[in-house]
Amino acid sequence: MSVLVFIDQSEGHIKKSSFEAASYGAKVAEQLGTTAEGIVLGSVTGDVAALGNYGLKKVYTVADATLNSFDAQVYTKVIAQAAANADVIIFSNSTTGKAVAPRLSVKLKAGLVSGAVALPDTSNGFTVKKTVFSGKAFANISVTTAKKIIALNPNSFNIITTGGTAAVEPFAATIDAAKVTVTNVDLVKGEIPLGEADIVVSGGRGLKGPENWGMITELAQLLGAATACSRPVADINWRPHHEHVGQTGLAIAPNLYIAVGISGAIQHLAGVNRSKVIVVINKDPEAPFFKAADYGIVGDAFEVMPKIIDAVKKLKGA
Repeated sequence: MSVLVFIDQSEGHIKKSSFEAASYGAKVAEQLGTTAEGIVLGSVTGDVAALGNYGLKKVYTVADATLNSFDAQVYTKVIAQAAANADVIIFSNSTTGKAVAPRLSVKLKAGLVSGAVALPDTSNGFTVKKTVFSGKAFANISVTTAKKIIALNPNSFNIITTGGTAAVEPFAATIDAAKVTVTNVDLVKGEIPLGEADIVVSGGRGLKGPENWGMITELAQLLGAATACSRPVADINWRPHHEHVGQTGLAIAPNLYIAVGISGAIQHLAGVNRSKVIVVINKDPEAPFFKAADYGIVGDAFEVMPKIIDAVKKLKGA
């Protein structure tokens, strides 16, 4: 085993970011002339063997119910055992990856590149491109340690399907007792997770009040999108804090980000500037967001949004 991919799951369902990590790991293995394998912790309801469709040849499972509740220290120790023979360990740079990868780096004395956005350059060593300064620039990091850890930014590598099937093998790991006790879990049901969304419709103070948020949710439902908001909107309780995107909230990288009534302060841009396409709707032509936008509409959101919603309905035949 030379490349090991951590497969993250939630409530038994494998996350989209893990399919990206698996595809990425398979390509890294191809570069190194070896194979990619995965490890999944906790109980999974889906077909684990289907991960072979993303390039993994084997998947190790640690189906212990205690691992259904995330504990970074416990996860780190289990993954370290599975990574004993791995040269490269791949994570998604998600909440779980950000908590585990640095710990694993210290434990294995492995060089870590977090926020990777491209396959490593192995022509002369092992160099990985990553984002720096909140996505404003890139850096090429050379990793010289025997073991290497890469945390891949979500939505920075396309999911590649191969049609294969992975061998599934239980992994006998020593599992420590968790030092953190989960007493209550509040889950948001019926919404597309922001970190997994291909399209995000986001609103700011330009909507003037929570009573006007219906146009955001209606467009999001039509597009199959997640909803988000700027920090001021969450701070004044117009929207829940789990929808806050930006430097102090969730950093996202959807294929399409639609910002409605958001001026585009630098803190907000830091959380969304990895979006493939940014569309800005704002009545202020001097709003800084227009400088980062791929497409912009200067106009009152209360006039523009109903027209966009009607156009999408006609396009979809709704």
